[in-house]
Amino acid sequence: MPAKVLAQKDVKQADKLFNSFEYSLALAAYKDIVERGEPKLEYVQRIADSYRLMNNSKEAEFWYAQVVAFPEAEPASYYFYAEAAKRNGNYERAKSLFSKYGERVPEKLEVATLMAASCDTAMAWMKAPKSFDIQKENTLNSEGIDFSPTKLPDGMVFSSDRLSSAGKKKQQTDRYNWTGNGYVQLYFAPSASDSTWEGPVPLPEEVNTAFHNGPASFLGKENLLFFTRTNSVRRKGQKRNTDPTSWFKGDERSDYINRLEIYTAQRKGNEWVSVKPFQHNNPEKYSVGHPAITIDGQTLYFASDMPGGFGESDIYYCERQADGSWGKPVNAGAKINTSGRESFPSIGADGNLYFSSDGLTGMGGLDVFRALGEKGKWAKIENLKYPLNSSHDDFGIHADSTGTKGWLSSNRMAENGFDDILRFEEVRVPCTLVGETIERITVKGQMRRKEVPVDQVYLQLFEENNGSLREIYSDSKGRFTFPIKAGLNYTIRGSKKGYLTQTVTLTPECLTSIDSVQVEMLFNRDTPNKAIVLENIYYDLDKFDIRPDAAKELDKLVRTLKDNPNITIELGSHTDSRESHRYNQMLSDLRAQSAVTYMVARGIERSRMKAKGYGETQLRNKCADNVSCSEEEHQWNRRTEFKILAK
Repeated sequence: MPAKVLAQKDVKQADKLFNSFEYSLALAAYKDIVERGEPKLEYVQRIADSYRLMNNSKEAEFWYAQVVAFPEAEPASYYFYAEAAKRNGNYERAKSLFSKYGERVPEKLEVATLMAASCDTAMAWMKAPKSFDIQKENTLNSEGIDFSPTKLPDGMVFSSDRLSSAGKKKQQTDRYNWTGNGYVQLYFAPSASDSTWEGPVPLPEEVNTAFHNGPASFLGKENLLFFTRTNSVRRKGQKRNTDPTSWFKGDERSDYINRLEIYTAQRKGNEWVSVKPFQHNNPEKYSVGHPAITIDGQTLYFASDMPGGFGESDIYYCERQADGSWGKPVNAGAKINTSGRESFPSIGADGNLYFSSDGLTGMGGLDVFRALGEKGKWAKIENLKYPLNSSHDDFGIHADSTGTKGWLSSNRMAENGFDDILRFEEVRVPCTLVGETIERITVKGQMRRKEVPVDQVYLQLFEENNGSLREIYSDSKGRFTFPIKAGLNYTIRGSKKGYLTQTVTLTPECLTSIDSVQVEMLFNRDTPNKAIVLENIYYDLDKFDIRPDAAKELDKLVRTLKDNPNITIELGSHTDSRESHRYNQMLSDLRAQSAVTYMVARGIERSRMKAKGYGETQLRNKCADNVSCSEEEHQWNRRTEFKILAK
């Protein structure tokens, strides 16, 4: 009997710890109960939930597998099990579990289906990874949680819950029992070079309080730090609790609730002064945190769970007024915000807004997204994909002016679910451009022209912003190769006496060094008054407007005229034999003129082009009046040609 009383007392204590968000302590208590022979669903469930809330997806997946083994397990456990499996990169298992959840909760079938589909998307991204080198930033990281770096001119400010000094006057030894680590504080690591750091030191007590502080954003032009503080306020009937890195719906039985606020601090030399609260803080009702200030200091983005949003937390912004105050918070809109969590906004040195979300299609947990546009006017929201994103939480990014390198936060490399600061840089994969220089020759009586190689073409390879890289000649079969790198913009210029100069532009997408990019360069002779057929410049019957497929070919002619600025051309249009001679003449005139107008709109001087309609006077085959022909044979006659005019 005493043992039973003791067990009930232990359960009550474990429940108290869990309901007080002291998950690291509750976890140990529940495990002790289970190990003593009480493997009931409620205890196993609490162990799984504790690991989930501590962000340890590896252990959460194992324990939710134990939970769903109980016949009476709640359907939500399948969702949490699937979510943990997805975070661990076990996408096939996650797909199956999301499907099971949808079967058990029909009203959530759409959500379950979308989550299962996102697993397929993640696997596809991993099969075609973007080329980035990603490494731990060892000097900044600790055994605890380290996240949200923001660059200062002389160093890096970031957030960490490491158990170390929290200020000049005291040592942080208190543990935050949610995670078992210390409280989140802001640290500064002085620059040792452009990409290395000296040992981090905590910001002074003027910035760091005894509770959570961070993340932050820095406005260089004003030496102003915008940062987050977390306050614990007495609950007044609210049903939501927040921690410093996410918005978590806590247990309603707790007397207190964590709320985030934004503060600013002025940097003067090595001191931080004039600490002031953001005018739209409202900790009694909701959280306002994760500030991100634009480079010009005129717009402040942040995350909040204030009423009227789309989900658990949304991205908002305020505009600075003429008197220096901040205008009313505005929701960033439905393109960014979802029913899930949107948080950790940042402004890259490229001027773009970055943020994290678990509501948009992603790889698992929080994914980092880039928003093109500003405020509520967003042209495009793009997932940064693998490997910048992973199956785990990815957030708190700081991107450079090119958007191709910087730092981000992720727990992908930690067994215990703790976050690390990672350095990333785009790597240009070397590969090979394989090309041919050809000429197309008309063969009498055939609808298709014959391709023949053009040898000894002088070829120059140009890289954008880097000038000429290499110069070679095509061989006897018109073949040539250039070494190139993925993601760079190249132009190839080819010239040979007796031919018009040609250029080709491309941006290779090589995934490995053994990949090759195929390029074909078509050369036309510069012989005056010789008609050259523009491939695929065809028109629909009885129409003279430029079709999309024709536009692509006219763009090539535009490029030819720009490459050969000293030539003028006649642009001639031809019809088939159907309809009257008069009608066909009028139609071909309109077609030729529409082609010239199209090219003028793309920068070619009208004086360099002469439009001429030939009607049905120069048919290429037997399809004259009253001759039965196929549509393909008639279309062969509906063509546009150009010829160089003699000087």
